[in-house]
Parts: sequence; C-alpha cells; structure tokens
Amino acid sequence: MLRLAAFAVTSALAAAVAGPLPPLPSLPVARLLTAAPDRLTIAVSDTGNRLLDGEYRLECDPVGGSHPEAKKACARLDEFARQGKNPFAPEPKRQLCTFQNGGPATARVTGTWRGEKVDSTFRRKNGCDIARWNDLEPVLPSASA
Repeated sequence: MLRLAAFAVTSALAAAVAGPLPPLPSLPVARLLTAAPDRLTIAVSDTGNRLLDGEYRLECDPVGGSHPEAKKACARLDEFARQGKNPFAPEPKRQLCTFQNGGPATARVTGTWRGEKVDSTFRRKNGCDIARWNDLEPVLPSASA
C-alpha cells in the first residue's frame, strides 16, 4: 500500500513538473495517419483555349506534377486549409444564382486532398458556378487566360 501511495505521489509530481500537454494538431485524423502528399488530377475541357484543355497532375507537400502553376495552385489550396474551407465540397442545393453563362468549360478534379477523397466537377453555367471556379484559380485555369 505504501509503495502504491509513493508511486501516485511521484507520478503526480512528474506530471506537475512536465506541465500540461500541448494541444493536438487540428488536422483530420486521416491526414495525421497518412503522410502522403495531396495528389489531384485535374481534367479541363471546352475552355476555348486548346493550350488549357487537358489533364494535369498536381502534387503538394512537396510540390510537383504536370500542373503548369503547381506552386501557386498548392499555395491556394493551403489558403483554403488555413481558412477551414473545402473547395471541393458539393455545392449547396438551394442557392440563388445569377443567370449568366460563363461558357462551356468543365473541370473535373479527382484524387486526395488533406487526406480526403476528392471527386468534384466545376462548370461555368451560372453566377454561382463561375464564382466557385474563379475561387479555385489557379488550381483551375483562369477563364481570362
């Protein structure tokens, strides 16, 4: 019994000297368990610029792939992460969007980002879609390019 009490006192003193534990990082558990880099495939079509249409690979942490602006694209994705936003989340079902046409351009993004699977399609068929596309530039090509 005396040994148990001595152990308890010693453990309590050691914990007090060490101080409180630091907070855990605010990353998703999947991201903590996988040290793999973000890897996305971006398939772009019908932009009106044949130099922009095609399929690009984008890797972040470290930056790589065939994306023409990989460093800027990864920096943009890092901004979303710092803001706690998911640019690949589905669009809200009920939203008011302006009736405008931004052209037939389409982009499909697949792969993994922040440890989560991505399969998202972007178009420019109304004001909400155009804003969503523009917000993701330079991951997606600029409509004015």
